Amino acid sequence: MNFSEVFKLSSQLCKFSPDGKCLASAMQYRLVIRNVNTLQILQLFTCLDQIQHIEWSSDSLFILCAMYKRGTVQVWSLEQPDWHCKIDEGSAGLVASCWSPDGRHILNTTEFHLRITVWSLCTKSVSYIKYPKACQQGIAFTKDGRYMALAERRDCKDYITLFVCSDWQLLRHFDTETQDMAGIEWAPNGCVLAVWDSCLEYKVLLYSLDGRLLSMYCAYEWSLGIKSVAWSPSSQFLCIGSYDEKVRILNHVTWKKIAEFEHPVNVANPKIVVYKEVEKSPAVEMEKLAFPPTKKVASSFFGTKSKYEIAQAPVPMHHVKPAVDRANPRIGVGMVAFSSDNCFLATRNDNIPNAVWIWDVQKMKLFVVLEQLSPVQLFQWDPRHPRLAICSGSSRTYLWSPAGCVSVQVPMEGDFQVTSLCWHSSGDSLALLSKDNFCMCYLEREEEEVS
Repeated sequence: MNFSEVFKLSSQLCKFSPDGKCLASAMQYRLVIRNVNTLQILQLFTCLDQIQHIEWSSDSLFILCAMYKRGTVQVWSLEQPDWHCKIDEGSAGLVASCWSPDGRHILNTTEFHLRITVWSLCTKSVSYIKYPKACQQGIAFTKDGRYMALAERRDCKDYITLFVCSDWQLLRHFDTETQDMAGIEWAPNGCVLAVWDSCLEYKVLLYSLDGRLLSMYCAYEWSLGIKSVAWSPSSQFLCIGSYDEKVRILNHVTWKKIAEFEHPVNVANPKIVVYKEVEKSPAVEMEKLAFPPTKKVASSFFGTKSKYEIAQAPVPMHHVKPAVDRANPRIGVGMVAFSSDNCFLATRNDNIPNAVWIWDVQKMKLFVVLEQLSPVQLFQWDPRHPRLAICSGSSRTYLWSPAGCVSVQVPMEGDFQVTSLCWHSSGDSLALLSKDNFCMCYLEREEEEVS
């Protein structure tokens, strides 16, 4: 692995362009566009206020910067740096901003979710969509960019409205059998829309493109319900992470449950490989230690190295007792993600925060468990290979593949704690993000094959 130098960053705003050629990062009110390969600055844009959100257009020609406090969005062009666009929502305020799939319309959600304003960069026309619902995931586009689903709330009832993205014409409008809709998500093939209720009611509804209810799934009643949802890349499986610490997999033929995975506090099965991260201080020969020690010797003397060891069953996992008398208790499966090849599923049970569970989707059983020394902040699958990158707020990043796993020290001076990461679309590199900085991590071809 090779690492770049460290660059300044604010609010962890760092994104690769969809074509993989550029990397955008925000530093206060400045937007920096770099060449991905050389990291040389291609463009430097200055915004009116501190940037709170950045997003590339689908064709990588434009990038928007949202300044929610000011109620303003600024759009910049990479082809024409002198061209600029400013969208001011005025007294209506701004809480969210995103691109449409064509990369020529911007959807702004006003404060209190009073409306969504659709701004056209081509015709400068403005359209309004009323009654958007204030929920975790209220807008969803099909992967081909043809349709948009919008969660709505009218007269104390939930609705879904489907729009054709080419002209923003209404395609379908129907009510849903939810008490308080929490989110919507299209299957990758764009044929089925998953709708799920708030955590107070366990309910997943599956709708076709013409608004027909295909199926409804409820695992249990009278307890906290759904915490996370993810489609498999093939659209064959819908994964549901629940507050009861279990993952349930629905199939695309009958929409019935075909598997249920538990996250036990003790991994007793000796056939399951459990990788446990351990820290070890390097041995230093005291006789040869000069005083004052050199910088290199001092850092090795006080530093610790981390590696994985295979634990022998039964393996007790670090478990956190949730505070059930508080809102949003740390319990249940809060992170789920399928690998790009559809072969593996990674999950994290929030009250066993240090562990990542990797399941074999073809055999529908547990494959590997990774237990970190610190709580897992984020994991993300390589977009090209079955390889998982993990960060846990330490100065290391971790990679797992079916061949094994490795702990990699980020060689930076000072305190560089990796709290987030994102893959380049090629799978050849990663952007590692700390609170105020970021760096690039390049994977060599040999490492990719061995990892």
